[in-house]
Amino acid sequence: MTTERWALGGDLSVARVGYGAMKLTGWPRGDRPDRETALAVLRRAVELGVNHIDTSHYYARDGVAANELIRQALHPYPDDLVIVTKVGALVEGADIGLPASEKRGLTPDGLRRGVEANLRSLGVDRLDVVNLRMGDLDRGETSLAGPLETLLALREEGLIRHLGVSNVTAAEFAEAREIAPIACVQNLYNVACRDDDPLVDACAQAGIAYVPFFPDGGFQPVTAERLDAVAARHGATVPQVALAWLLARSPNILLIPGTGSLSHLEENVAAAALKLSEDDLAELG
Repeated sequence: MTTERWALGGDLSVARVGYGAMKLTGWPRGDRPDRETALAVLRRAVELGVNHIDTSHYYARDGVAANELIRQALHPYPDDLVIVTKVGALVEGADIGLPASEKRGLTPDGLRRGVEANLRSLGVDRLDVVNLRMGDLDRGETSLAGPLETLLALREEGLIRHLGVSNVTAAEFAEAREIAPIACVQNLYNVACRDDDPLVDACAQAGIAYVPFFPDGGFQPVTAERLDAVAARHGATVPQVALAWLLARSPNILLIPGTGSLSHLEENVAAAALKLSEDDLAELG
């Protein structure tokens, strides 16, 4: 695995290829691995040098919860392991099906419940990074100011080390920075979806990590002839090229590809060693 790293929050050194735990649970939809495979994937990720795991208490379905799997597989945690969680309008995984009026997670009580649930299920006294996830309600329905101030207060209580924001607009990012120190932004971004180009650059200029979710397309994997051509030249897969493109795009980009497959995990981590040429990057646009 590449030795390229980023100081998340300024003091947490993480490898630029991490791991997203959502797919271990099949939340909010989709297949999931059996329990032993899920535990093996988490342990193998750490063996491969991954020390940045993205999760949430609400990544849970049918009794399978990401945080509980992480705790069983890896606790007591390696000293350098950074676990990033998130809270937002959803408190429990099943809340995704509720109408907006019944999603209570962005209230002070809901946010505290979400933070405490992450602490409890991960078995830690302080969360390394907590992302405030917006966008699970209609845009404009709730300002991030109040929720972020609540998380800042929980940070001052010692329950959170760093704060981030997720699924935010450029305006919300700017507002967030006026309220609290922001360690990272987690938004949708990949080689086929580049609406956030200006925000990636703004984060880089500010020394803030940008963490794209669905880095290889997620539920709709990226496909394009130009990706196939670049992959063929390198003897790589299209998802590997998509990940390598992100790593080349900006040094502040941290990847959290998720998988429930050991072979796919190995493939994702190996993408860190795939160096795209200037011709490759020009072809990918």
